[in-house]
Amino acid sequence: MTDVRYPFTAIVGMADLRLGLLLNAVSPAVGGVLVRGEKGTAKSTMVRALAGLLPSIDTVPGCRFSCDPASLDQSCPDGPHTPAGGDSRPAYLVELPVGVSEDRIVGSLDLERALAEGVKAYEPGLLAKAHRGVLYIDEVNLLQDHVVDLLLDAAAMGRSYVEREGVSVRHAARFLLVGTMNPEEGELRPQLLDRFGLTVEIAATREPDERAEVVRRRLAYDADPDGFAARFAAEERELAERITAARELLPSVLLTDVALRQITAVCAAFEVDGLRADIVMARTAVALAAWEGRTEVSEQDVRKAAQLALPHRRRRNPFDAPGLDEEQLDRTLDEHAEGPEDDGPDPDGGPDGDGGGAPEPQGDAPDGSTAAEEPAGEPELPSQAQGGGSKAPVASAGEPYRTRLFKVPGTGKGAQGRRSPAETDGGHTIRSRRPQGQLSRLHLSATLQAAAPHQAARGRDSRALVLRKDDFREQVRQGRESNLVLFVVDASGSMAARQRMTAVKGAVLSLLMDAYQRRDKIGMITFRGSGAELALPPTSSVEVGAARLAQLPTGGRTPLAAGLLRAHETLRVERMRDPHRRPLLVVVTDGRATGGKDALPQAGRAAGLLAAQGVASVVLDCESGHVRLGLAHTLAAQLNASAVTLDDLRAEGVAALVHAHRPSSASIRKAA
Repeated sequence: MTDVRYPFTAIVGMADLRLGLLLNAVSPAVGGVLVRGEKGTAKSTMVRALAGLLPSIDTVPGCRFSCDPASLDQSCPDGPHTPAGGDSRPAYLVELPVGVSEDRIVGSLDLERALAEGVKAYEPGLLAKAHRGVLYIDEVNLLQDHVVDLLLDAAAMGRSYVEREGVSVRHAARFLLVGTMNPEEGELRPQLLDRFGLTVEIAATREPDERAEVVRRRLAYDADPDGFAARFAAEERELAERITAARELLPSVLLTDVALRQITAVCAAFEVDGLRADIVMARTAVALAAWEGRTEVSEQDVRKAAQLALPHRRRRNPFDAPGLDEEQLDRTLDEHAEGPEDDGPDPDGGPDGDGGGAPEPQGDAPDGSTAAEEPAGEPELPSQAQGGGSKAPVASAGEPYRTRLFKVPGTGKGAQGRRSPAETDGGHTIRSRRPQGQLSRLHLSATLQAAAPHQAARGRDSRALVLRKDDFREQVRQGRESNLVLFVVDASGSMAARQRMTAVKGAVLSLLMDAYQRRDKIGMITFRGSGAELALPPTSSVEVGAARLAQLPTGGRTPLAAGLLRAHETLRVERMRDPHRRPLLVVVTDGRATGGKDALPQAGRAAGLLAAQGVASVVLDCESGHVRLGLAHTLAAQLNASAVTLDDLRAEGVAALVHAHRPSSASIRKAA
């Protein structure tokens, strides 16, 4: 393995990503970069290459926290330091693993020594190592929310805090924060998106010549890393010198009143929440001017700053893609290019476009669409719509709404979320236990109770307790976990009757929104015609689920058993991949089964298989009309689940917002 980094200047294309990283290298106060893009687009390669361009730093000899000898941190845990010469070293690039723990990030205290000996023994974490360097989080969207919160808080405050039972340690943690993510694997929630200063969307070029050059350079690097790096050494050195020069020029750059007014007007026009966007835009515009060697912010700096700082703050709901209306941006900049003189004292600030804007284009099909009328109330469509050659009709989705809360019974141990009860790192303390591994959450009263009966035997002769390792107890906390919500959606001809599928898609879309808010993973199985299909393998990307739902066609027979068996197989595989994430099965059907001989008995046997595994399930009963067969309720009984009608799904339509599923004691014992 070679330690030679791929040169930053050798990377082909991706101008916005290149600029976003360089601006943060010039001014880390911009707040970092979130890089969104498909897999295989050199996101990680470019971030690692950037670290080699950063100027070397001087550190206090022997300090584990990289203190600057020119500006000593008197609160450093390794201090106090005395003014002296420093050691020069390159800025570190610290990469954060996806499964990293909180203690590994912020460091940990040895609580046993702190209590028994009164010694504050602290082991620094990754934030201490990243101080004055680069902290790189690959697949940031796959980290647990509380870990991302902790990282972004440290990045915003420039300090890291460790608090354990009244013992606290704090140290400087200023770093260039870079996160990468593939949106198909799940989104960050808006509060976390807002904490990243800039965002850049990237995709692989579709230009054959440019792709060929990418491959050519990569093969040359793999064959001779040292020789390849030498080809770009002069360009790398020139770029590093430019970063240093821009850093030195940065304090001299003037942000004029006109430029500041343009920044605030743009943020107001795009209706971003809070004032962080204004501050980030101002810092970015100043960094842009310094990067270009100018001492005054121009309108083009403001425009580019908006393109980098605002798209990820424009999302109004989980299914909106990040983006910026370029025409609205230009119009706002033009309106405020001359300053406020012409407007006079305008308390209202002027109208903002045409008031309503267009944040959510509505694409609902008219109710009288001919494709949706084809079923004509019959339980099935003719064979031409079973998914073969002819085009099956696609119904639009109804408007989403707030749904009831469905949760998995019992107490799990999955990743923190907002759905089902679980033992988690957060939440309230419910009991104590002997430590499992390194002690991190001391249960003080339980520890004292365990040690108290043995004090005489241990020869206690002072006011201090005599503690042994076996006395220590840790807290067990109960919070809520995220689950795997697996949708099994009936897309047969009977579901298309009387515009039923529009209401069904609206219901599933609402449940997808609920899953997004509760940090769940989702999956989707559809069944129609002659079989079932895993339309969406389990993922954290609710946006992909919404897109697949919108494209879902209807028609053909109803192979209910095939859908349930496919669900059983999918959950079996996911149980091996992620054993702590408990599933919630949501079957969306009217309960009919017409896919072959003995279709209903086969569906019952498949449902019994899921019930025997203790899978928590909900049946969303889509049957409508005055005459009802009640087949969905029969299926719910076979699944040992609850049946909920479309009307009862709405949260505002029920008295109890929490719906508990109570499987039989036999199925609970089987699952355990």
